[in-house]
Amino acid sequence: MELVGANECPLHGAGVRAEGLVGRRIAGVVGSWHISGGDRVFGPVDVWLIDTRGQSVHITTGSDWCLIVEASDPYAGYDMGASGRIAVEAICDETPLAGHVGQGVLSVREEYEPHTGRIALELVFPTGRVRCESWDGDLRLSSL
Repeated sequence: MELVGANECPLHGAGVRAEGLVGRRIAGVVGSWHISGGDRVFGPVDVWLIDTRGQSVHITTGSDWCLIVEASDPYAGYDMGASGRIAVEAICDETPLAGHVGQGVLSVREEYEPHTGRIALELVFPTGRVRCESWDGDLRLSSL
């Protein structure tokens, strides 16, 4: 469901305007991964799009299942004891975003839910689209 002006999450705020990504050339993508028993548990927990000016946009999910899009730099990885650890590293081919490094963002489209705010962000590049969404509280990235 898409509602105009409904992009603000009650818990996390509106974050950055996704339209601000249009025209930025992606120089790199960094991700954080939950590692347990030496294996990645799932896809990335967070991703950061780093543009050619060195500015970072962080994409992740909130505790209320919203999709957070905010200006922040990648954090350092950390140990969670028996629950594993979070590793933060450059993304090579692990996500659909990796194939668009070096390209500019042509357009964006967001989806909203009335009680949560932003739940999805679609990024359009010259060679394809990537959908970033909160799905059951997890960050999901897919090529369209």
